[in-house]
Amino acid sequence: MSDVHAASWRARQVPAPTEVVDGVWAVPVPLHGSALRSITVFLVETSDGPVLVDAGYDHPSCWASFQRSLASIGHRVDAISTVLLTHNHPDHVGFADRLRAVSGARIVMGGADDFATMHRRRGSFLQQLRTALGLTGAPPDVVDGMYADAVEVAVHHESLRLDVGLTGRTEFRFGDVTIHAVPTPGHTYGHTVYFDTRGLVFTGDTMMAEGPTQLAIVSRPEDDPAADLFRSLRLIRDLGAEIACPAHQFPYRDVAARADALAAFHRDEVEALRGLIGDGATAWDLARRTTWKKPWDDLGRGTRRFALVHTLALLRHAANTAR
Repeated sequence: MSDVHAASWRARQVPAPTEVVDGVWAVPVPLHGSALRSITVFLVETSDGPVLVDAGYDHPSCWASFQRSLASIGHRVDAISTVLLTHNHPDHVGFADRLRAVSGARIVMGGADDFATMHRRRGSFLQQLRTALGLTGAPPDVVDGMYADAVEVAVHHESLRLDVGLTGRTEFRFGDVTIHAVPTPGHTYGHTVYFDTRGLVFTGDTMMAEGPTQLAIVSRPEDDPAADLFRSLRLIRDLGAEIACPAHQFPYRDVAARADALAAFHRDEVEALRGLIGDGATAWDLARRTTWKKPWDDLGRGTRRFALVHTLALLRHAANTAR
């Protein structure tokens, strides 16, 4: 596994396609108009045809870049047999439908992240966000402003139809390669990682090489994405994978140690929040008193929205585990 991918990411560049291990390629795709810069989709060579993990934005530049990158490593888009989606965010599901139209590939994702299912149970992303912002206790003008900002950037049809909606741990055999789909909610309620039994785990947005995990939106009384994440990190730790392949940043080793370190970080977040909670404290009160990378007033508007919704999820977990 090359360190070139990590060096490029740290230099704020989009890396070239890199072979992680024999037959597994990291293929970074630039994200048009996103501060994230790129997402890494992974191509797994199998005797049943190439399998893709995640599918970038639905934007012509992303699609064109992906096709060029595949050609550069000797693969064709129309040969892809299956697309394994880790979750339903637009930078992951974007061109999955285009792929299916070109190659006939089947589309697989966790059933709770299936858009039709999500809409029935929770509503659209924007409906969930509006509910969550209302639960934070923020002033109405703040809620309205944060929601309006989200509407401007949340350009996503949420119409992708799945061929396979996963309902639990599932084994896929692609000729000579076996991959297990493992439900790992926390970042979304249907998030799934994919464990290649040769020792790799494709972690989506659940476990990057560096930094925290953004918790799912709290919009229903039973939601506790922090509890979900802690369980998911234990599952990933115990898979026995040697290499983690996240959708952002870069592949890395010491998977179990990273899972434990990330869980410890988020537990510390919960404990720090407990120290700030007073009578009637709201997520809005606590987010402005929490230590972020920058002071609250210096955070960008979008970052404040993410921080506020993340604080709501932490507060829900703190309330559910009150001593």
